[in-house]
Amino acid sequence: MWTEHDQALTRTFRFKDFKIAFCFMTDVAEEAEHQDHHPWWSNDYATVSFRLCTHSAGRVVTAKDHQLAAAIDQLAAAYKGVGNEELGMKNEELTVV
Repeated sequence: MWTEHDQALTRTFRFKDFKIAFCFMTDVAEEAEHQDHHPWWSNDYATVSFRLCTHSAGRVVTAKDHQLAAAIDQLAAAYKGVGNEELGMKNEELTVV
């Protein structure tokens, strides 16, 4: 589940291994290009964390962020990613800022 924290939507996913996480990130990059809306993200082996906000709107959450978040969720499900809520952790515990 995405949460709003410090004027951004945040969420972290964990995958089986680095290769799957990287494939997921590649697909997210393609979707971000398609939507012309690019996330802040970090990757640590099989963990990928996101922070979404709209820079052109003053670094706040907009409909563009919710739209990209929904697409990221679909891709994560396709790659069998486990969200932070399923790991029993808060987004801010896993997200590197």
